[in-house]
Amino acid sequence: MISRHISSLRVQLILLVVAALVAGQLVSLFLFADERSLAIRAALGFEAAGRAANVARLIEEAPSDLHPSIVRAANSPLVRFDLSGIASVQHSDHSDGGLVEARIRTLLDDSYSRDIRVELHEVEGQLMPLPNLSREMTDMHMAMMRGELTAVEMNLSIAIRGGQWLNVGTRFERPPIQWPLYSMLTFAMSAGLLLVVVIWFVMTRLTGPLRRLARATDSLGRGEDVAELPVAGPTEVRDLTGAFNRMQDRLTRFVGDRTRMLAALGHDLRSPLTAMRVQAEMVDDTETRDSLVASVEEMQGMVDATLTFARGLTGSEPPETVDLHDFLQALCADMPGGFAIDAGPRIEARLRPNAMRRALRNLIENAIRYGGGATVGWHRQGDTLVVTVEDDGPGIPRDKLEKVFDPFYRIEESRSLETGGHGLGLSIARTIVQAHGGDITLENRETGGLRAAISIPLAPKPPEERRER
Repeated sequence: MISRHISSLRVQLILLVVAALVAGQLVSLFLFADERSLAIRAALGFEAAGRAANVARLIEEAPSDLHPSIVRAANSPLVRFDLSGIASVQHSDHSDGGLVEARIRTLLDDSYSRDIRVELHEVEGQLMPLPNLSREMTDMHMAMMRGELTAVEMNLSIAIRGGQWLNVGTRFERPPIQWPLYSMLTFAMSAGLLLVVVIWFVMTRLTGPLRRLARATDSLGRGEDVAELPVAGPTEVRDLTGAFNRMQDRLTRFVGDRTRMLAALGHDLRSPLTAMRVQAEMVDDTETRDSLVASVEEMQGMVDATLTFARGLTGSEPPETVDLHDFLQALCADMPGGFAIDAGPRIEARLRPNAMRRALRNLIENAIRYGGGATVGWHRQGDTLVVTVEDDGPGIPRDKLEKVFDPFYRIEESRSLETGGHGLGLSIARTIVQAHGGDITLENRETGGLRAAISIPLAPKPPEERRER
């Protein structure tokens, strides 16, 4: 049952859209977190660069005896300052593209021409906060960062008058992504519920007409009368529904015209045949009269069989849901001599009872007439009902197993006109079964005799019958 729901178009489209949105949100979250981290790190770097520029300007403007005091005052747990004759940054290449140097020169003065060196690098391995932090601040820092330390270390060397260098060192960590579980959970649930409701409504407009179309197509294939479907849903579905309605109207009109033509032809032939019978009775020669009367009676029988065949083509009888065992028991009681029933599982099928009774009777009478008896059984094969009629007769030559379904075709060796029938029994039976959406096949049994197998698709019960039960 679960796999059936998952295989439906509506559920698959909902899952596809939800999965796409979740993937998109995850990618957006990743990019946002990375951009957020880069922005914070850039802000921290510019803050340290600005502070270094201010200290450098102050040292240049202050007397030399105040320089150690300025450096001590500028030092903090996060930024270290040192005034030395040696630059801590030995190279002049900037790994940041010159952004920090440009920031410092702007704060100092655009005309500042002395050397400014910048070094940025990732700190890998076991990371600890800056060594000059107190124990309390170290613990607080580690708790705030949740033990997730990935840092960038920045070292600056700014040339000062007198051949000295102001060396600046700082480190700033990438802040961990905050995951407020409760807020994220409530957001995901509310957004997911709203998304499913909206998509479910939209998909219903698409899949509802498609389900109605599928049921109507299945009913039409079984020969049932199907009301014109309402045209609803998206444009493509509306076009498909309209095409089905037009196809059904054309098929119904085509079959109706052919059936009425066949019935009218059989009916109109009765009048001239009756006149021929009357004229034949007036013939004086006994032998000639008997021959003419026999020919007219044979033609009359063929006309009656044609009318029966035409009635078998009509599908005006409404279908009903019947229990197959009870249905065959009633048919056995109605037929003189009856037949053997090889009971199968309990199966309910939607049939046109009178038409199907006529088809089965034709098969059973053939089996009794030419095979000495009939055994009827049934079983289920997937979503198909299979009813078998078996006899112990001589069977049918392999090359004629399909030919015998042609109207008025008879096998002279064993099923000739003298033994009964005009060759329409099997044609009528197949026509009725095909009107139910099924078919009849014949095969010779290995133990002798013939087996006729009727295959009919099992249709679901209509909504009104399901409510009654």
